[in-house]
Formats: sequence, structure tokens, C-alpha cells
Amino acid sequence: MAGILDLLNSDLGKTIISGVSGQTGQPQEKTQDLLTMAMPVLMQAMRRNASTPQGAEGLLGALNNKHDGSILDNLGGLFSGGVDNSVMEDGGKILGHVLGGRQQNVQMALSQKSGIDAGNVAQILKVAAPILMGVLGKQQRQAQVSDQSGLEGLLGGLLKGNSPQQEQSFLESILDADGDGSVIDDVAGMVLGGNKKKGGLGGLLGGLFGK
Repeated sequence: MAGILDLLNSDLGKTIISGVSGQTGQPQEKTQDLLTMAMPVLMQAMRRNASTPQGAEGLLGALNNKHDGSILDNLGGLFSGGVDNSVMEDGGKILGHVLGGRQQNVQMALSQKSGIDAGNVAQILKVAAPILMGVLGKQQRQAQVSDQSGLEGLLGGLLKGNSPQQEQSFLESILDADGDGSVIDDVAGMVLGGNKKKGGLGGLLGGLFGK
């Protein structure tokens, strides 16, 4: 199974980056940088939620009832003329559910590292969240996942990297950032090329950012 960052490097990913960039008026390169950081963070947050029976049940319910992957079949239509308000509202609900009280801190952390202001980060995440759920829903159907352990395995597969431990610590740092900047600075060193030699998500992001 391809990881979420492999998706962003595919033709589908390029369509997503181009569409989100057009929707929010941000440069494509900056949008790609942000999505490269944000998609795994959201996926890790979903994985956290799925580690409890209630969280897994809620996520599976959303995938079964609404997010079946069909959003990916017509991304051109999704982005032409601007993303529909109902999609943005749906994205806002997904973010609220997945990130909970950490949503503002996560957005601030991503804003500081991407150089995109927090308001636009919030808009980009609202567009990205339903697409990410669509990716998950499509994978869920293909793998016929219907229980908690299967869901956790699916999310883990999408998060795969060369160095799971470092990848995990990067994602957890963003999710646990308290907004004081100290954790964010540590994470920045890892993401923006500081620890490129170690591989994993830090190295992958460093390579993608071309830093």
C-alpha cells in the first residue's frame, strides 16, 4: 500500500496540490510544503483516535456512511469554480473531531513552519481533510476493513516511512505542541533538513522541500 506522501507525489496528488493552491490563493510550492507536513499529522491524529474503541467506531461510521472515496473521482469538478461550502464545512467538522482542542496549536505550528498565515492554513486543512478521508475510505473498501485493528493497520500503512520511530516523534511533537514555539523549533530542525541523514519523514520532507 502506498503511503500518504507517495500519494502527494502522484498525478492525483499534483491535482490536489494545484486545486488547493487555486482555492486558497497560495503558491503551489508553499501549498505542497504545507500538505506534505499536514497530511501525515492529520493521519497520525486519526490513528490516535482509532486507538480507542469509541474513536475507531466513529471513524469507521464516517467512512461507511459518507467518505467512500468518491470525492477522488472528480477532483476537477471539486475545484472548478471554487470548493463548495458544504465540503469546507465538512472539513471543519473533520478537523474538530480529529484534532479536538489541539486544532489551533497544530495550525499555528504548521503556519510557522510553512510561512503561510494561520488563517490560510486553516482553509487549506479544511479542503484537505475531506480528501484525506476519501483516500482512507477508498483504501478501507479495497482492504475490506471493518474493525478497530484493521483500521489501525490501515492508518499505520498509510503512515509508513523508513524510520517509524523518528516519524512518530515528529508527528507527536506537532500534535502535542503547546504553542510556545519550543517544540515547534525542534520539529522545524527535523523537518527542514536538520536531521535529513536519519531518513524517515524528516529526511523525506527535507528532500521534498529541496532544502
